[in-house]
Amino acid sequence: MATTMLALYKRPEGGDEALDEFLRRYHEEHLPLMARVPGLRETVVERVVQHLYGEDIVLVARMLFDDRAALDAAMTTDEMRAAGRNLREIAPGIVTLVVAEEADA
Repeated sequence: MATTMLALYKRPEGGDEALDEFLRRYHEEHLPLMARVPGLRETVVERVVQHLYGEDIVLVARMLFDDRAALDAAMTTDEMRAAGRNLREIAPGIVTLVVAEEADA
């Protein structure tokens, strides 16, 4: 069963300039690091275009792995550690990471 790691990014403090800087660094620095993670099948990044309720989320990233074992293995790699260090630098306090799998009906 495919496993998804979701990253939900809140709007950073500092207005449009802070958001633009975060988005620039996310695309220029973080995504290339994530692309090197072994076992990562696909990354889909979506900009939130309408906020309906809850936290002010501005960006959602879906990282797809073949299964939980592939995600668990990826989490132990140097590539994932490098991506994690970068994420803590560019998105302090604005990211929530969750692991999701298809629910039984």
